[in-house]
Amino acid sequence: MAVYTEVTDEALAAFLALYDIGAVVAYRGIAEGVENSNYALKTTQGDFILTLYEKRVNTADLPWFLGLMEHLAAQGLSCPLPVRARDGRNLNPLAGKVAAITTFLPGVWPRRVLTEHCEPLGEALAKLHLAGEGFALARRNGLGPDAWAPLLEKCEDADAVQPGLGGELAGWLKDIVADWPQGLPVGHIHADLFPDNVFFLDGKISGLIDFYFACTDIYAYDIAVCLNAWCFERDFSFNITKSRALLRGYMAHRALSDAEADALPVLAQGAAMRFLLTRLYDWLNTPPGALVTPKDPMDYYRRLRFHLAAKDASAYGL
Repeated sequence: MAVYTEVTDEALAAFLALYDIGAVVAYRGIAEGVENSNYALKTTQGDFILTLYEKRVNTADLPWFLGLMEHLAAQGLSCPLPVRARDGRNLNPLAGKVAAITTFLPGVWPRRVLTEHCEPLGEALAKLHLAGEGFALARRNGLGPDAWAPLLEKCEDADAVQPGLGGELAGWLKDIVADWPQGLPVGHIHADLFPDNVFFLDGKISGLIDFYFACTDIYAYDIAVCLNAWCFERDFSFNITKSRALLRGYMAHRALSDAEADALPVLAQGAAMRFLLTRLYDWLNTPPGALVTPKDPMDYYRRLRFHLAAKDASAYGL
């Protein structure tokens, strides 16, 4: 979440006139995240989230994202529900962008991940995977392995972040792509389930948000994303107790095959590479004046080095 596009009072009032959710009471930009412009919106009928879709989101994919969210919500998963306008549309123009309104979920995301967060997170991820099985449409992962080399090529100033970084990443990337597993179970995944996309309330998960990287890909890759995002400490040491809790929660609802477990090291390498590269690109290219703080790509460099040293799934507690 972030704010790249400012919305005037007049433009917002005209936009809300398309919907049956009352008149605006207040709205404010949300600076967390890096992808879209997001506003917390309060109307006379309640609280909502207003999203204007920005640079990395292909507007042609938006009906798929919103359709998946509607499907998951109908299956009982706690996620934002797109609000439809009077004419039935859930996408409308605003401030030169395509925009949507979704329901607001209560709760807060964990600023510091504790072990007790990880088992519920694993359970929620498995339930998401199972709930998505009935959604027939598929979407290719636009930030999968075939996208990483072109993204690295766009980071021409990588060595300004750390001397020799570009060449080091190119070598690791070649090996990861060569070792990428084939034939693992595939379905709809979140692909970005970081702590700031998971809300907790009274010790329980109250909602999963931000489905705009969701796609059809390897289920275990989604686990690898979470291992990267939830199981490292602030000194970048890997917390195997958190990893065991996450995997235990997941496998309580969806068993992992031996092939999925064996692939965890390379999947975790790929997940670390994907976020390292997108953060590196944003670090080098965030437009001036944007209400967003770029995230340090070297955080994922350190995670990647751990995964490169992992010999098998025992490194993650299996």
